[in-house]
Amino acid sequence: QVQLVESGGGLVQAGDSLKLSCAASGRTFSAYTMAWFRQAPAQAREFVAAINWSGGNTYYANSVKGRFTISRDIANNTMYLQMNNLKPEDTAVWRCAARVGLVRYNTQYTYWGQGTQVTVSS
Repeated sequence: QVQLVESGGGLVQAGDSLKLSCAASGRTFSAYTMAWFRQAPAQAREFVAAINWSGGNTYYANSVKGRFTISRDIANNTMYLQMNNLKPEDTAVWRCAARVGLVRYNTQYTYWGQGTQVTVSS
């Protein structure tokens, strides 16, 4: 069992930056592929970024490439998402997720956090 807790969300203006954190507890953090998803009101949950177990491979949705950076600190059981040049369309509830195995771009992740709200005003 893995527990995930997100933090770092908030209300910012377009062009600002935020850094989301996902703290993991439970089983060995390093064994899991980790990802960030977001869900805006009345929209489906959307893949944003993922990182493999070692941190050596990262994956991004086209909408965030060049603006966001995913990383993980295995020693501290934490994953991060540095978000720069935020846009109003980034407004959503942001959730981290974990699974054993390869990166998936859909919602086939076993463990999910509760989410943190990010609101970007224009």
